[in-house]
Amino acid sequence: MTDTWHTDGRLHHGVGIEDTFIPAERVGQRKLDEYELTQHYHHWREDLRLAAESGATLIRWGSPWYLVEPEEGRFDFRWLDEVMAEMRALGLHCVLDVMHYGTPLWLANAFLDPRYPELVARYAAAVAERYPGVVDDLTPLNEPMVNAIWCGRDGRWPPYLTGDDGLVSVLIPLARGMVATQRAVAAVRPGLRFVHVDAGFIFEGNGPGGLSLADGESWRFLALDLITGRVDPDHPLYDYLVQHGAREEDLAALRRDAVQPDVVGVNYYPAFTTQAVTADGAESPVEAGTAGLVELLGVYHRRYDLPLAITETSRATRDVAAKAQWVDDLLDTVAQVRAEGVPVTAVFWFPLLDLVDWSYRDGTAPADEYLMPFGLVDLVRGPDNVLARVPNAAYDRWRTRVTTTGGSSAHRA
Repeated sequence: MTDTWHTDGRLHHGVGIEDTFIPAERVGQRKLDEYELTQHYHHWREDLRLAAESGATLIRWGSPWYLVEPEEGRFDFRWLDEVMAEMRALGLHCVLDVMHYGTPLWLANAFLDPRYPELVARYAAAVAERYPGVVDDLTPLNEPMVNAIWCGRDGRWPPYLTGDDGLVSVLIPLARGMVATQRAVAAVRPGLRFVHVDAGFIFEGNGPGGLSLADGESWRFLALDLITGRVDPDHPLYDYLVQHGAREEDLAALRRDAVQPDVVGVNYYPAFTTQAVTADGAESPVEAGTAGLVELLGVYHRRYDLPLAITETSRATRDVAAKAQWVDDLLDTVAQVRAEGVPVTAVFWFPLLDLVDWSYRDGTAPADEYLMPFGLVDLVRGPDNVLARVPNAAYDRWRTRVTTTGGSSAHRA
């Protein structure tokens, strides 16, 4: 399975652990480490067991760069060694997020540090080289456009830039880092697969940030277009990039050093991936159900003609029947699009556990006030302050569909 999951014609199933790491603090903003907030650092063995018992053979899981490399050039693999050994014992194959979000505190000015591409590539290569047989798939950077939005356009995370100039200022080094990472990892681990992961934006009405709808549809592909060498002077957003600070020599270098992922991962959440955008740029989420997923898979298939994976999907609701229904709708829809020739090779329920909403970083209330019920496993705090892991009805539905039918046949309660 490790050699062929993206090309063997079968549908493979995975789950993920939410792994956003923003260690920087400042007045009015708290550290955001999802492993800490969900107590994954303490309950990781139980979490991995629940992942394996769900029927998953793949797991999206991230290494916290700020802890793995606490000082520049000094790596501490002690915890990762234990986790990877457990994954191996459980038969879980890790699609590793080496960069989900956030850089170490010692990296001055975060992504704007001129050494960022070199340093993130060195870190990724060190991790990948250490775990063959468990980490045979790697994501150089999760959701690059979301990263550029939060760090560059909206000023929420380091380096706290704003506007289109800020977005482009962050996006270019992110792309350079992804290219450098893929090249460095391939040099030490020939044959390792690269899984690009995009946030699957769908816009209605207008594009984001004052763009037209047509430009918005190109905008969502910018990161993948950049690293695959598609952004030349004929690209519809080439002038946009240059006008907002991208240097033509950097764009030329990205074309020269272009890389290709083995799998394109698309993240899709039925209640908020689709955004209605007004003429003044205000965005509001639209429920798009399975239709949005079919649309998104189709556009990525037509644009890139590469194996696809649904790398994140779930429904955040305390209505467990509705969540279980999304398991059915999801797997039935995947079976449908595969039958129509769209090469979906894997689907991940993400996250396996509930997560703490990112608004926690800007808030003051206890973490439980920000718990979002995305998971197949609920997090329930006890009087001892321990977050108990409680599988819900959607976990049972997922396990039944995955283990008894391979997820391919319809099932209704």
